[in-house]
Amino acid sequence: MDDVKFGEILLPGDEDTQSRRERTVRQKFWPTFRRAVRQIPFSRDVVAGFYCALDPQTPTKVRGVLLAALAYFVMPIDMIPDVFAVIGFSDDIAVLSAAFAMVRGHIRPGHYEAADRVLADGPEEVMKTI
Repeated sequence: MDDVKFGEILLPGDEDTQSRRERTVRQKFWPTFRRAVRQIPFSRDVVAGFYCALDPQTPTKVRGVLLAALAYFVMPIDMIPDVFAVIGFSDDIAVLSAAFAMVRGHIRPGHYEAADRVLADGPEEVMKTI
C-alpha cells in the first residue's frame, strides 16, 4: 500500500461521512478489536484513539482522520482480508499507524486512562463511566 492510498483512506471527510463512520466504528469496534488484539502490537494506542475519535473536544479534522482509520479497521472488506492469520490485520495496522503518526499530539492522557481501564476491566464496565 503506498502513500497515495493512505492519503485517500485517511481523508477526514465531510460531516456526513464522519457521522456515518462514527456509527460504524461505535457498532463494530469492540468485536473487531477482540479478534485482532493479539495481532496489534499497540492495542493501547488503538483504544485510546477510539476514545479520542469519540471525544467531542477533539478537533474535527483529527476526529475525521481517526474515524477514517478506525472505520477501515472495522470494515470487513479491505485490501488483505482479516481472516488470514498473521497477515490479515497488517494493512489495518499500517493504516492505524499512519493515522496515529498524524494525530498523536491530540490523544490526551484521559484517552489513555480510559484505554487502560477498558483493557483491564472490559469495554462494558468502562462504557458505564463515559
